Amino acid sequence: MPKTKKIPLRKCTGCGEMKPKKELIRVLHTPEDTVIIDKTGKKNGRGAYLCDSSECFEKARKSHGLERSLGVTFSAELYEELSKEMTQ
Repeated sequence: MPKTKKIPLRKCTGCGEMKPKKELIRVLHTPEDTVIIDKTGKKNGRGAYLCDSSECFEKARKSHGLERSLGVTFSAELYEELSKEMTQ
């Protein structure tokens, strides 16, 4: 009887839904105090996850979900940078 592989689930900070880790985008607070989008999902630092949709990004922005998850205060410029990176 073959074993079934466990799929890691993460919660989106925008909509609050649990989804497979590979379907979500990881926003990372690095030890150097920068906030970036981690495309590999393996860089060091504290991570928060978002769905790949503009609605979830806006919900997380309004509720300050990313700021709470990462423990950082975001500026308006940082939100603009993240939204540009997400659309690419």
